[in-house]
Amino acid sequence: MNILGISAFYHDSAAALIQDGKIVAAAQEERFTRKKHDPGFPLEAVKYCLNYAGLSIDQLDAVVFYDKPLLKFERLLETYYGFAPKGIQSFMMAMPVWLKEKMFLKRVIKEEFEKVGQYDKGKLKLLFPEHHLSHAASAFYPSPFEDAAILTIDGVGEWATASICHGNKGNITILKELEFPHSLGLLYSAFTYFLGFKVNSGEYKLMGLAPYGNPGSENVKKYVNTIKSVLIDIKDDGSVWLNQEYFDYATGLRMVKDDKWKELFGFPRRESESLLEQHHCDLGFAIQLITEEIVFKMAEEAKKLTGSENLCMAGGVALNCVANGKLLKKKIFKNIFVQPAAGDAGGALGAALAAQYIYFKQERILSGKMDEMQGSYLGPIYSDLEVEAMARKYKASSHTFGSFELLAEKVAAVIADGNVVGWFQGRMEFGPRALGGRSILGDPRNPEMQKKLNLKIKYRESFRPFAPSVLAEDASKYFELDSISPYMLIVADVLSDQRKPIPSNYFEMPLMDRLYVPRSDLQAITHLDFSARVQSVHKETNPRYYELLSKFRSKTGHGMLVNTSFNVRGEPIVCTPEDAYRCFMRTEMDYLVVNNYLFMKSEQPEWKEKDNWKTEFTLD
Repeated sequence: MNILGISAFYHDSAAALIQDGKIVAAAQEERFTRKKHDPGFPLEAVKYCLNYAGLSIDQLDAVVFYDKPLLKFERLLETYYGFAPKGIQSFMMAMPVWLKEKMFLKRVIKEEFEKVGQYDKGKLKLLFPEHHLSHAASAFYPSPFEDAAILTIDGVGEWATASICHGNKGNITILKELEFPHSLGLLYSAFTYFLGFKVNSGEYKLMGLAPYGNPGSENVKKYVNTIKSVLIDIKDDGSVWLNQEYFDYATGLRMVKDDKWKELFGFPRRESESLLEQHHCDLGFAIQLITEEIVFKMAEEAKKLTGSENLCMAGGVALNCVANGKLLKKKIFKNIFVQPAAGDAGGALGAALAAQYIYFKQERILSGKMDEMQGSYLGPIYSDLEVEAMARKYKASSHTFGSFELLAEKVAAVIADGNVVGWFQGRMEFGPRALGGRSILGDPRNPEMQKKLNLKIKYRESFRPFAPSVLAEDASKYFELDSISPYMLIVADVLSDQRKPIPSNYFEMPLMDRLYVPRSDLQAITHLDFSARVQSVHKETNPRYYELLSKFRSKTGHGMLVNTSFNVRGEPIVCTPEDAYRCFMRTEMDYLVVNNYLFMKSEQPEWKEKDNWKTEFTLD
């Protein structure tokens, strides 16, 4: 049975293909079009999935879209009616798009598939599960659990903004839903907007900013009290009520009512790229604390309703790896699995899986593996012939090695010498994290590595932290972590014996001074609050990356590397060898490794497009 799932027309469009329940291929459209968070129909991602499996459209048993557009349209109309006469401008902007495209989605999908290839339109079966069911399916079916509570939290689907479900074998039962306009995801996005970051892409920046807040300050306490007393009412089961007098997302063109928030918090909305001040950090810390409190309450309710020892999570809020790490430590559940493509991209995979097990009622058989995501390496892979063709195009100079072991030894040595390496191996990752397929790597011991990566490679805000990739068996030597974290979705504290004492006035120091205070022996991956977003690397899912880490351990004593996504700011993660080489030459990266080829920056021809990326990509 061949089922293709697609998500589109909001953000992070994607396609995913399953065959007899096995995940065969999945990719976001942005990787092919080079438009970050591309919301368009995932034409190139669909082509990739079909080509990878050697299938035609007529060989598909179903194409499954990740939500129900008519139900979403109903919510739109009822919301505008409920708030009338407010929102007329937003209504007039939204209606033409709905009437032209989204109301007639079946027609649009069929027309887009004609660009893929000829097929029998009458034979094509189109299915439309609800948005949060797609999220739930994306988390439960690839998990290693026969039975699990499922928690999905995001901005909004059709009506639902969060759901608690129970997964058992091949069935998913929806037990409870929170409905629009009350939404934890939209609350977090509102603070993302107010603190000067871009909604639907800057939420992870807000999460990275939060540790700069002073946890013991009166400012943080004041902000927490203000949020809870004015903006939100948190119920015991984790459901929330948001005071719509302060928000504008339901019918307006902004997330919040700027003047009211300025009066509430005592400062105006921060302009994008402007100076970050302590009150911004304190407010970010306050909303992170509140988000965690709500997630914990929802998890406790899920435990109460299902009685399960296992939890599966998806939806955009499930990418809040700080909350995930703290939830794991609370031991509400014995085991937690978070879908690595937890956002809307993963909805494409969930839609296909929902069709497999709920619509077609196929038997679900657990493989006994870590999970069914295959390390999330589900994207395209490129041959040596394609690497050589790229090298000829750019007249690039490279070195090859007699074995991958020799290459790994060389790369481990240059990283240990303080160099930054672009690492391109195997299949591209599905989801927002680079996991050793399309990564930029550095030495975590180097106290200058974070600064170098941010300012000379990624060209992004200096406050943003970097994650460690660590050999799975070594993770407990460095972090307070008693489980695996293969998808970089859990934040854990660095162990006390790795830490260095900090000044008594640490939280009173200026932001950037605090950033460069020595905090641990692994400075590059230790965040301001002694935390790290951990990726445990497993031989069975990525043997080449595991081998590199092993060589680095042999050389330095540490089976760990700094790992950040292979892209510059505003650019999607690289997909092809050509994407990788262009990014390598545009930045101050020292080496590039693609398959078995090693490119040294000093040996490459002059690059004349060095600054073009700043105009080519919109800052995120």
